[in-house]
Amino acid sequence: MAEETMEVLLSAKQIEERIKELAEAISEDYRGNKILVIGVLKGAVIFLSDLVRHLTIPVEIDFMAVSSYGADTNSSGVVRILKDLEQSITDKEVLIVEDIIDTGLTLTYLYENLLRRGPKSLKVVTLLDKPDRRQVSFNPDYCGFKIPDRFVIGYGLDFDENYRHLADLRVLKQ
Repeated sequence: MAEETMEVLLSAKQIEERIKELAEAISEDYRGNKILVIGVLKGAVIFLSDLVRHLTIPVEIDFMAVSSYGADTNSSGVVRILKDLEQSITDKEVLIVEDIIDTGLTLTYLYENLLRRGPKSLKVVTLLDKPDRRQVSFNPDYCGFKIPDRFVIGYGLDFDENYRHLADLRVLKQ
């Protein structure tokens, strides 16, 4: 599929400006504290990288990989942990960094899993939120953009491991 034929939903500039605003809010909320930022692989890597560069508080970084999609555009509803954390989160201020919340099934599973590990606090920041697709009640603490029910790619989000490299967010025309 030719990149230039995909509709741009959010420009690189819009994304950059919103991430700075999110970083400001997070830095203010956690002022005086160190946080452990958990990136959800692979989609959140670019968002996490840009976000932490704008935080003004001490940060540790770890990653988890979970899957419920595979090569499809719809969540299977079955969540698997593919890579777990390398450190304990007990008594730590923890912020999950997610690329997109769709049905909410994957993030609800991950959130409950991490909550059982005893963090001091556990919050979620997502770049994108698709509330129209939600199958469970879940609202992130910080949200970059609410978007319509369309399959998006770019800025770390993929379709079958393609298009993560795009600087903006585009709608995948099927």
